[in-house]
Amino acid sequence: MAKPDNREDNAVHLQQHINNTEENLQEAEQYLNEFADEISSNEQNAIEAKNERRKESIQSFEAEIQDESGQ
Repeated sequence: MAKPDNREDNAVHLQQHINNTEENLQEAEQYLNEFADEISSNEQNAIEAKNERRKESIQSFEAEIQDESGQ
């Protein structure tokens, strides 16, 4: 039997996703700053690209929260 579609707590879950993504973004930036001399340019580029995707995800989550709240 399928579960009913309960969207009451979607905004809360989306905010948790934002918080987690922001934390991962900050940790990656800190890693880049602390170990800039020790990591390869390939790894640095990969981390920077992932951080750009994280920023895009945060924007998407924020837009979804606005949609959920009816604004």
